[in-house]
Amino acid sequence: MYRHPLIDRDKCTPRQALDILIEGNERFKNNVQREHDMLSVRDVIKEKQHPFASVLGCSDSRTTVELIFDQNLGDIFSVRLAGNIASIKAIGSLEFSCKYLGSKLVVVMGHSNCGAIKAACDHYKGGNIGEIIELIDPAVLLEKTITDKRDSSNDAFVERVCFHNVEVQMERILKRSSLLTEMIEKKEIGLIGAVYNLASGEVEFDQNHTYI
Repeated sequence: MYRHPLIDRDKCTPRQALDILIEGNERFKNNVQREHDMLSVRDVIKEKQHPFASVLGCSDSRTTVELIFDQNLGDIFSVRLAGNIASIKAIGSLEFSCKYLGSKLVVVMGHSNCGAIKAACDHYKGGNIGEIIELIDPAVLLEKTITDKRDSSNDAFVERVCFHNVEVQMERILKRSSLLTEMIEKKEIGLIGAVYNLASGEVEFDQNHTYI
């Protein structure tokens, strides 16, 4: 975004930030990514960062947001936890990115074939993973259209839970962060859900669950 679009980051609107991500994902999906001059950008941002968007995504090694959205160093503030869960520390990180760094958009992004979602579907509780699963469990309970094979062996069930989980984590952000909620109400930032398809490379933004 230091090269395109040529707009003032302070004056960038949440809608403009979303459009930039959509355009970048189109390039990634079609394998026509821009050539990023990381050396010069690294010099520009060495003293201060000013990301235009923040993404709460999964830690999955296949979901690197800077690549998926074809952005450069310093463009996206990335918070990554298995299952894209909105833990208190994750929410605090998003607050920091928006209030102090100037991010204009928060994206909660799940992805297809997510291992954390599958673990939740199987009610796995081992080790410290249980703390993650507890935050995904509400999404499992929300899925009521599929009544048979409600576990990770059912791809359709896993997919539905994945979409529900994005909604659950968005609602958790709104309930647990008065700071972000106030910024959303003032139109200073936006919040939107999305799911990334590992096979196609496409990010599907949920226009039905958006605060922009």
